[in-house]
Amino acid sequence: MEPNTLFIPQYIDANLILFIQNRSMRESYKAWSWRKLLNSIIGKQWRKGGRVHSPEPYNLYGNEPSFCNDYGSSISIDRRQYSPLKLTGTSIYFVNLTAGSMLAPHLNPMATEYGIILKGTGIIQVVFPNGTNAMTAKVRAGDVFWVPRYFPFCQIASMDGSLEFFGYTTSEKKNRPQFLIGASSVLKSMMGPELAAAFGVAEETLQRVVGAQSQSIILPPLHEEEGEEKEQVIIRRVAA
Repeated sequence: MEPNTLFIPQYIDANLILFIQNRSMRESYKAWSWRKLLNSIIGKQWRKGGRVHSPEPYNLYGNEPSFCNDYGSSISIDRRQYSPLKLTGTSIYFVNLTAGSMLAPHLNPMATEYGIILKGTGIIQVVFPNGTNAMTAKVRAGDVFWVPRYFPFCQIASMDGSLEFFGYTTSEKKNRPQFLIGASSVLKSMMGPELAAAFGVAEETLQRVVGAQSQSIILPPLHEEEGEEKEQVIIRRVAA
């Protein structure tokens, strides 16, 4: 294999999978294994000219980032870039966050997300659709996580170094995650007196909160935020 190549094998022999829950890892010997999991992504076969062919491996690092800024990058691969995904009903992604950066809180409207930490350490936080905390977990290389559809969540790299993770979503079509914070926040398209009334604050206050973050998708470390103290005061008012 060439350097900086992420090879996705046709199978893995390990029969152990780790779930992250309540700040701990639980071992679960289910009826399925890593082999079955990855075979469900790319282990299918199809016929071409009457012969059975296995799919070619795909080099994620050879693809242009779907999004990139000073704080990290992400790559998303769906059935348009890799045709075998049509057979599996999944899409694949890869995210690299620089030290302290955050993949902005977002939810998946069309899919459940599964992932594995490839490098580094960090935190994954998941909340229920009603906004209450579902899980806050410290993660490191080798940990596996999954997030149900409609559950908002974020990934944060530790200050010690970058955080890389790879996984798939249960939709072969473009997932279009809805980001809740930042310049691309879905709340901006919903802005109005009705949304402000739902939060119980003045519309001007809600506009300041939604517009406080100028970056989008991948956000800078907290110490680089401008007007951090002012923003925290506004958020406390909304939460109250």
